[in-house]
Amino acid sequence: MSIDLAAIGALLLLSAFFSGSETALTAASRPWIHLHAARGDRRAVRVQRLLDRREQMISAILLGNNLVNILASALATRALIERFGGAGVVYATVVMTALVLVFAEILPKTIAIRHADRIAPWVAIPIVPLVTLLTPLTMVVAAVFRLGGRLGRARSTGGTAREELRGAIELAATAGVRRRDRNMLRSVLDLDHVTVRSVMVPRVRMLTLDASQPPDVLASEVLRNPYTRYPVWEDERENIIGILHARKLFMRIQEVGGAQSIAIREVLDEPWYVPDVTTLAHQLDSFRERQTPMALVVDEYGALEGLVTLKDILEDIVGDIPDEFDPVRTLPPPGTDQSVVVPGDTSVRDLNRRYDWQLPTDGAPTIAGLVIDEAEELPEEGAEVQVPGFAVQVLGKDGARLVRLRLRPRPPSS
Repeated sequence: MSIDLAAIGALLLLSAFFSGSETALTAASRPWIHLHAARGDRRAVRVQRLLDRREQMISAILLGNNLVNILASALATRALIERFGGAGVVYATVVMTALVLVFAEILPKTIAIRHADRIAPWVAIPIVPLVTLLTPLTMVVAAVFRLGGRLGRARSTGGTAREELRGAIELAATAGVRRRDRNMLRSVLDLDHVTVRSVMVPRVRMLTLDASQPPDVLASEVLRNPYTRYPVWEDERENIIGILHARKLFMRIQEVGGAQSIAIREVLDEPWYVPDVTTLAHQLDSFRERQTPMALVVDEYGALEGLVTLKDILEDIVGDIPDEFDPVRTLPPPGTDQSVVVPGDTSVRDLNRRYDWQLPTDGAPTIAGLVIDEAEELPEEGAEVQVPGFAVQVLGKDGARLVRLRLRPRPPSS
């Protein structure tokens, strides 16, 4: 009897080991394991190899677990029948069910899921030879299921790696990750979807130079402003004939001994036009290939819409990058009614990042443009326009431009 009890205890310990191992190996963080495996951690490499053979690993663990559970139940049944007769079967069923559930299932799995990353590398040491030993048997079992049509082709989870990353970012946000870090990660994932139209400097805010002005006037204009590159137009503002680089201009002035001795066209670079539907990821690659940090943005008809720079894309990822000439443009905190007052040319994406809103980003890049799109007309000052999830009041206009807006979140039921 004592030998049977010792054997049953040992088998229950093995069952607990198998249950905990299965939970730890399947719950371990794949990114954590991959990172440590890439750094040469042999324990992480071992876990990585097991996870690469997930079906065989789980089959082997389940086979081992079921085997020891059956043996433990058989020994308990025999021992209790010898002591209590036919009633021993009932006693064995009740006792073994309780022992297996508590000590071989619930307890080890609870511990394993709380410390999966720490436990997985250790349990992988004995699991690897077990999987190798039982591989022929697990292959036979898998073949039987396939023939029966129960397994078939692996079912797609319906998600992509990018969606999994996005889900992990949102999950991390609930665990205390800083909003700034979360927004940066979101923006990196959005590079393949967000277009340059969403981050460009619109045409009305572009600082351009008139080619008909004398070179010394143009040089003075360049000195008064903080930028290094300026679109130059002729006849009309949309007719950009080139890009003036400040350094190139002043080097030429120094060479010839004065601004009056140069022709402005000889120091202009060819303008580079990109469609407004170009994604930020593609534009980043183009900036690197062409080794120039600025491009002019045009619509489907070739009309000038604005310009985009490398800094615009970087600021979409990390937020405003201030310097001595370009201070940070801060958005105010919400009022007591959760409303905010912002300039009309504020980026919709900036509003979403600052206030954790869900304003639509697939249309106009600015809040003023979104309001006009939703109103399907140019609203008057004082008018209120409903946009998805918000009531927007026009507080100020400058001609046809909406320059000041109040946004108030609407209750979900409204």
